[in-house]
Amino acid sequence: MDVLWAVAILAILFYLCRLLMLLIPPVVPEIVVDTSDVMLGKGGDDDSYIYVARRRSGDEDTVQCYDPATMKYLGQLPALNFDEVSDHVARAREAQKKWARSSFEKRRQLLRILLKYTIDHQELICEVSARDSGKTLVDAALGEILTTCEKISWLVGQGEQWLQPEYRLVKLFISAGRMMLHKTARVEYSPIGVIGAIVPWNYPFHNILNPMVSAVFAGNAIVIKVSEHASWSAFFYSRIIKAALRAAGAPADLVHVITGYGETGKALVSLVDKLIFVGSTAVGKMVMEQAAKTLTPVVLELGGKDPFIVCEDADVAQIAARAALQSSGQNCAGAERFYIHAQIYQQFVDEVVRIVRTVRMGPPLEGLFDMGAVCIQEHTDRLQALVNDAVTKGAEIAVRGDLVLPDFGNSVVGQFYPPTVLLNVNHSMRLMQEEIFGPIIPIMKFHSDEEAITLANDSNFGLGCSVFSANKERAVAIASKIYCGMAAINDFAVTYMCQSLPFGGVKNSGFGKFAGVEGLRGCCLVKSIAEDRFSFFKTYPVAENAFQFEEALVRMFYGLTVVEKFQGLVNLVKIFTEQKDVKKTL
Repeated sequence: MDVLWAVAILAILFYLCRLLMLLIPPVVPEIVVDTSDVMLGKGGDDDSYIYVARRRSGDEDTVQCYDPATMKYLGQLPALNFDEVSDHVARAREAQKKWARSSFEKRRQLLRILLKYTIDHQELICEVSARDSGKTLVDAALGEILTTCEKISWLVGQGEQWLQPEYRLVKLFISAGRMMLHKTARVEYSPIGVIGAIVPWNYPFHNILNPMVSAVFAGNAIVIKVSEHASWSAFFYSRIIKAALRAAGAPADLVHVITGYGETGKALVSLVDKLIFVGSTAVGKMVMEQAAKTLTPVVLELGGKDPFIVCEDADVAQIAARAALQSSGQNCAGAERFYIHAQIYQQFVDEVVRIVRTVRMGPPLEGLFDMGAVCIQEHTDRLQALVNDAVTKGAEIAVRGDLVLPDFGNSVVGQFYPPTVLLNVNHSMRLMQEEIFGPIIPIMKFHSDEEAITLANDSNFGLGCSVFSANKERAVAIASKIYCGMAAINDFAVTYMCQSLPFGGVKNSGFGKFAGVEGLRGCCLVKSIAEDRFSFFKTYPVAENAFQFEEALVRMFYGLTVVEKFQGLVNLVKIFTEQKDVKKTL
């Protein structure tokens, strides 16, 4: 009993010490980053001219950048060719050789420096993101800052433990299999080399930091090709990363952010050791085709068409508000098909319509708006084409937000699309089959859980889903039957905030995972190692009766009955006995 008390006291003291250590903050150096050309009033002030888009001829060597909310010119960046991309990858490869030998503590310090700067400069990062992508500051705070801080915090706190060698266990025993009892089995995770990432425009800051922090924490270098629709902000964000690398004592060429068009991305695919692509299904297929030429492994996170299912026992007012506000932003990937139980259908529609009527649109930095501009040129025309197709096939426009913007002067010529709610939709309409990526809410009714599941699975996409019900078990049962990569119960898209979870879909939404344990380990060479537990055992016997020996082993280890296993054991004894008799005769 005295021994147990001593052990208990020692355990309590140990955990108290750990708790006290948590109260001692780590020493994190502060970095200084030049912001003179991105502060409001620089590069996009009233003296800057309105950007007039021109069609690409295929030979442009620059990327022209503009604010989609005002169409004001922001600047230009180079569109890199194959040789220039190759040079970036080569420099990253040399830097990675040094970084691969770095300690986890050094890698954590790099991430802490990035985290500290992000926390201390939230407004600046959000403003830069808003000017480049047209998003509102609230959208930027959630999608750029909160998600990035959670990602870094998870890696700093738990990343190392998931990259340690892992012994394969069966209950309390280290198992290499029945036949390999004389071996130990483990998996080791080592850096893969240079990772490439091709990322979209919708969250300029997070889309760079997200693959970057995982890659470098696992000991890799990374080259990130950003979207031509959000390159201006990337130039500033890369400046933050470079300052953090210097402060952490990491190689300067460990992280590269490059700009350009499809040709730049195509070059990157053929040069790296693994590629992470986030974008459209159409471009994802081209990336996969290019990667096949060099057998480059890829992770494809492609389009989404997530079903948003609301059962009759759910809190209609609260969920309708969430649905309307989620879909009022310009970065509305995710929930794009709304299935509402017939009993609450009209109540849900009325509530969504009421909220949509209050949505305000405008340049994000001119005030507090619920909806900013659409980033990609001519995307508003595509959104209108989807609505026209639905109306032609019988859909009804329940409400359309007011497209008349507040008076910001003649300079505001940006790309805005009014939030639109459509009823009487069906799956023959393009907007129920194609990714919308815009503020359109198509609503269908269902009468049973089975019908909702059938409708949800009637799609070429399979990224995620959201299911709402006062009966949590019912919501879980519905979600479990939807063929997709992620499910949120009584909420929307929260799986991404759980950074221990992987992110990725199925079907036309792609394959492979980033984020979470699986995403972190996906940045590694996963190596299986079997090692002798006992040196006197030999796996492959060399003797005249070797076949009979192996046959008896198989029967003993894998026989389906006790009798069969015993027969194998008897045969083994006979073989050893015969060998001893032969030796005596000789």
